[in-house]
Amino acid sequence: MIDKELLKILACPACKASVELKESKICCTACKKKYPIRDGIPVMLIEEAEES
Repeated sequence: MIDKELLKILACPACKASVELKESKICCTACKKKYPIRDGIPVMLIEEAEES
């Protein structure tokens, strides 16, 4: 599980918008990219993102 304080400081690397936790992924609130979480660590790389 990702800490709520960490979610507050994370931003989407593609568009710099805020992110939220959905379906065990970090999801951008603006461009809707979904970033995976591996071993409890968010992988915030644009090339790893899934398009919504």
